[in-house]
Amino acid sequence: MSHVQDMLRTHPVESQVDMEALAACIEACFDCAQTCTACADACLSEPMVQDLVRCIRLNLDCADVCEATGRLVSRQTAVEKRLWRDQLQACLTACEVCGAECERHAGMHEHCRVCAEACRNCAEACRRLLNATG
Repeated sequence: MSHVQDMLRTHPVESQVDMEALAACIEACFDCAQTCTACADACLSEPMVQDLVRCIRLNLDCADVCEATGRLVSRQTAVEKRLWRDQLQACLTACEVCGAECERHAGMHEHCRVCAEACRNCAEACRRLLNATG
């Protein structure tokens, strides 16, 4: 169960962006961070781990970027919109790159299929929030 919407709704500073887009982005970022971390771990357990080195690296990078993005956009006090936009763009890029790499392995590794889906969802949520921030 997520408390994202409750926290945004009860924050004393009223958000300057679409609350639905903001909540969806926060949730997608943290979901993608967890999924990418789990995918990297699953890749490490595969017999042909050497073939998955790039995937593992991108999973870990994407997880870190998503985690940082979710934390940054969760903060509503004295928002610096330029920083938000740059961070959201970085997250969108990380998700697109990681998702494309996981998609390459999706036919052989189900965890990569799931991760590619989480990356696509997060990229779309970041894109939507970027559009809402103007």
